[in-house]
Amino acid sequence: MALPFTTYQLLIDVARPLRIVVGCLGEFDFPAGRYVYTGSAKRNFEARVARHLRREKALRWHIDYLLMAPGVTVLEVKRSRRDECTLNRAVKGGIPVPGFGASDCRAGCGSHLKHL
Repeated sequence: MALPFTTYQLLIDVARPLRIVVGCLGEFDFPAGRYVYTGSAKRNFEARVARHLRREKALRWHIDYLLMAPGVTVLEVKRSRRDECTLNRAVKGGIPVPGFGASDCRAGCGSHLKHL
């Protein structure tokens, strides 16, 4: 029996430059383009992924603030069994917001959102 998925990556399109407040991290500029967000869920994995894809939701995680902004679309969801930080570090790209999605990261990723 295969191990269940625990990690996911969202391929995100930001249609135009945005300036948004990301929870307690503050206000940031997001250039137009493609982004990859890496996250995980030890329980209720598919519910977590489905929540990210919904437009109506309470703003709870950093990624919620970006996904709720106008002109932001999730293009693809990739599911994985690899460790969240290992998967995140494999993505080449810039860090638009230090600490984004990485408040519990102990591997020193810097951010779990990358601008491609």
